[in-house]
Formats: sequence, structure tokens, C-alpha cells
Amino acid sequence: MKKILLPLFSVLFLGLALNCSAVPDKNPALQRQWMLVSFDGFTKDQLIANKAEINLTSAMDGSKIQGSAYMGCNRMSFISEFKKEGHIKISKGVSTMKACQNMDLENAFQRKFDTMTKYSVEGHFLTLSDDQGHSMKFVAADWD
Repeated sequence: MKKILLPLFSVLFLGLALNCSAVPDKNPALQRQWMLVSFDGFTKDQLIANKAEINLTSAMDGSKIQGSAYMGCNRMSFISEFKKEGHIKISKGVSTMKACQNMDLENAFQRKFDTMTKYSVEGHFLTLSDDQGHSMKFVAADWD
């Protein structure tokens, strides 16, 4: 009986070890779809009507996340780097080039987004801010 159990457990353990893979780093507090709810004098109704959002659901590469944004017209792409002590670096992004009737929100967002240097996550809210006191507030899209 011992001669049968030892090879059987050895094969099962080897199979288990070979089928396991490293799970990529995931930060569920950040890696979400975020809906913009407060920004630069725009009303919440305007932001909702434009479906204003950033999407940070891509896999993390170290502390970097490839993200996208949508403010009602063009899709924007950027890289965000979340650093220690609430600091963030957002790369100058690229965007599609459609011309839409009202691009006020999109233009204002593009001017300010990559200037954000600080972030905080409190519950289901993400707040980005810069050194001049400007801020953007987002709510997690999966939160009711």
C-alpha cells in the first residue's frame, strides 16, 4: 500500500506545482472603472450625460497602470504611475481626433489631467489633485 500511495501523492503534488502560476499584482482599490463626479465647475448632470470616466482595469506593471479616459467624444489613453505617500504621475496621453459639437469638458480634462500629482482613495471615491488646488473626484462604477 505504501508503494502505491507515495508515487500517487508525488504525481499529484507535481501536477499541482506545475499548474500553479504567479498571480499578477492587482490593486482592487485602484484598478477599477471610475466615473467622474466632480470637476472644474461642470455639474454632475453634465458629467453623467457625457459618461465621463477613467478606466484603470488593465494589469499593473510594477506601479504603472495603462489607463483610458472618455469624456463624451474621444477615447484617451495614458499611463499612470501610483507612487508612495499618495503621489501620482500621469503621462501625457494620446487621443482619437474626432470633432464633436461640445468638447468643453474634454478640452478642460485634457489640460488638467496630466497635471495631477496627488491621489487618495477613500471608500469608493478616488480624488486626484494638483499643487494649485485643482481636483477631480471619481466614484467607482461598480458601486451603487
